[in-house]
Amino acid sequence: MMQVTETKVDGLKHGFKVTVPAETIAAKVTDKIRSIGQNVTIPGFRKGKVPENFLRQRYEKAVIGEVLEETIQSETNKMLSERSLRPAMRPKIEVTAFDKGKDLEFTMDVEIIPEIVPVDFSTISLEKLVADVPEEEIEKALQRLASARSDSEAIKEDRAAEKGDIAVIDFVGSVDGVEFPGGKGEKYPLELGSGSFIPGFEDQLIGKKAGEQVEVNVPFPVDYHAKDLAGKDAVFKVTVKELREKKIPEINDAFAKFFGKETLDQLKDMIRLEISREYEGVSMNNLKRSLLDALADTHDFPVPESMLKLEFDAIWKQVQAAKEKNQLDEDDIGKSDEELRTEYMSIAERRVRLGLLLAEVGMKNKISVTDADLNRAIAMEARQFPGQEKAVHEFYSKHPEMLERLRAPLFEEKVVDFILKTVQLNEKKVTPEELYKADSEETKQDVTEEKPEKESEE
Repeated sequence: MMQVTETKVDGLKHGFKVTVPAETIAAKVTDKIRSIGQNVTIPGFRKGKVPENFLRQRYEKAVIGEVLEETIQSETNKMLSERSLRPAMRPKIEVTAFDKGKDLEFTMDVEIIPEIVPVDFSTISLEKLVADVPEEEIEKALQRLASARSDSEAIKEDRAAEKGDIAVIDFVGSVDGVEFPGGKGEKYPLELGSGSFIPGFEDQLIGKKAGEQVEVNVPFPVDYHAKDLAGKDAVFKVTVKELREKKIPEINDAFAKFFGKETLDQLKDMIRLEISREYEGVSMNNLKRSLLDALADTHDFPVPESMLKLEFDAIWKQVQAAKEKNQLDEDDIGKSDEELRTEYMSIAERRVRLGLLLAEVGMKNKISVTDADLNRAIAMEARQFPGQEKAVHEFYSKHPEMLERLRAPLFEEKVVDFILKTVQLNEKKVTPEELYKADSEETKQDVTEEKPEKESEE
């Protein structure tokens, strides 16, 4: 019979010494040897008739290793189950004594998940920001749609180029008299004032006429993506081949038909619905962040040090990478490593605590991520890659480990939605500007982000 002695209790950390009698190990080894004998085929012996001592000579060493591994695993699981201990991480096992014919002795050090008692969620009161869609937003959207469908026609009158015109140009760029890659183009339609070329380039074409040749002198920005050109002065020899002006279609019922609608009012309704959905998404993001803040404020149980270290190390690695690239969060610039460590350790602790809480709520309420949930998530991701939907689906079918990475955020989302159905919700009417301002005021505590400067809960 297995003997278990608890050697340590230090908060969430427990230590045990376990002894498994030699006769238990021997019996399991014998059973395995005999099972092998019933199935193995060895020349010179009939199947199932191989002498046991012969089998032991050939297989006993490997079988003992298997039996030890299986025994330690099963006895560890049994011990944790009998004591209702839930490991935070994989237990640390060390075999301290074993020899053939002798007892197996091993130690187990394990850090457990604490007892978690969620509050009554109906006692939590949250404010949901909601915004109506202003008519001017619909008009702006219509103007953007019309601009996107605009055409152009040649300017027939003899006049100089103006801001908003399209100058069709040939150009050749050089630095110190040497042409550079990508600095040449023919019949390029450049909308003057669009800011699509190097700053200052378009301005020097305003006032020019079709047929004119212009020498445009501009410096490349110091942060230009091509490092060999960044900050250098360039000269472009430009020929204005033609001037054209944009023709934006009239916004009416005929325009609505481009978008599958019979009337302009129907198109407006479609736009209003799309903007409303966008507002609702922003509103829910704000609400979920408020919920997580409330959950963090109302729960204060110890977190396993091993989980905290793992979480902090992941965050700190990102912080250090951001620091090396001069991409630290604005609030972190100028802080010492000690200050940053203290701050991000607190953030890591919040992450772990919220993660454990959500996991507990999900378990107690039998919330799970179904195959249908995963398929919907894959379909949503595939829609972000038009024309490559099939490739996205195939990627996940061939990489099940990546599929599992979708499961955690989906589970969290379902648990959060479950809790939101229980809390007290009060709607507050705000303007779209106020709604987006609240959304932009993200903190490092936010659960669903992965960047260290926009915090997340795994």
